[in-house]
Formats: sequence, structure tokens, C-alpha cells
Amino acid sequence: MTDSPLLLGHRGARASRRARENTPASFDLALEQGCDGFEFDVRLTACGRAVICHNASVKGVAVAKAGCAQLKSLPLLEEVLARYATRAFLDIELKVPSLESQLLVALREHPPERGYVVSSFLPEVVSQLRLRSASVPLGIICDQKKQLDHWRKLPVEYVIPHRSLITKRLVEEVHKAGKMLLAWTVNDKPSMLRLADWKVDGIISDQTERLAQAFG
Repeated sequence: MTDSPLLLGHRGARASRRARENTPASFDLALEQGCDGFEFDVRLTACGRAVICHNASVKGVAVAKAGCAQLKSLPLLEEVLARYATRAFLDIELKVPSLESQLLVALREHPPERGYVVSSFLPEVVSQLRLRSASVPLGIICDQKKQLDHWRKLPVEYVIPHRSLITKRLVEEVHKAGKMLLAWTVNDKPSMLRLADWKVDGIISDQTERLAQAFG
């Protein structure tokens, strides 16, 4: 297929046993397998560092209450941006508020050259970021219909619904509003091809090798 959507690994190459999710090894693998980029999660430590981590706790340690010395194994946001700014489309998911200042500084120092979106489940996060910057592309993530119903009211360029919420009509409505739609998490080939036929702008998948092969 020549007109394929953006292919993005979920937390890198999440389904692979070769690398732990949300790590440079996982991000590298997603790119090696043929993805255009990847999604990753950012949290804030008690000492004010932006770390790459999905869960609120790591090995029993609450990220929000931890000092940097307790979380040395976690990559830092600025490290990931420095490493991939010229190599990949980045979907930067903010799991918590109060990351805006660090994120904007990191983006100025390492502007992604292959495109990016800053996304969140939290409307207050995207609204606060829009107040701080008019140029950063923002996305709202939805896994429930009641969340999805509010996408028109938010200052975002991307709508990022769970695959179970996506219909062809929704894709058409998002595009008519001048916005883009990324689908998550899509792991089977028939769904990948159906969503591509509906003209979604990107597909986020755990199964990065399968995703790349579907559009190879």
C-alpha cells in the first residue's frame, strides 16, 4: 500500500520480549521493524525529573514520591528527545500534570524533525499546554465515549481514541474539523487494514512487526 497511515509503536515495541517497554531498546526495535515512530509515557518524580514510565509505581516505588536516585533505571524525557528528535515521529503522552515547563524546554532544545504530538487523557493538561504554547501540536486520548464526545471543545490537533470507539463517520468528522486521528491500540491485521481504509492518520500498535508488515 502506498498511502499508509503513520505507523507507531505503543511504548516502543511493546509486544516484543527482546526489550522492556518505554526504553530506548524498545524504541529502537520499533524503528528497526519499520515503524515511523512510537508512543511513550512521561511521569514526574518528587525531585522534579520527567521520567519515561507508564505505571504510577515501579517495583513498589511510587514515581510521584520518589527521588531520582530511586529511579535510575528509567530514561529521562530530555534523553529520549535528544536521541530520537531526528529519527522518529514522537507521541509524547503526559500521564500527570505539572510537566509543561520541562516539556517545553526539552522541545526547544531538541525539536522533533519528523513530527510529534503531545498527548494526554487529561483535558486540563492539554488546555494548560495550549495556554503556554500556541505551536505545540496537542492530542486528547479517549477510551470512553463520554470522553470522546468532548473532543471538539478542546484545543487539540489530534484526536486519539481507543480502537473500539472508532467508526468511519468519526474519522470523517475529525477530518472535516481539520484535525487528525490516531487509533490505539490496534494489534490485528484486519483492523489495521480496515482503519487504514477509513483513512485514519496513524495507527498505534503493540505488534510493531505485524504493523509494519501490513503496510510493507
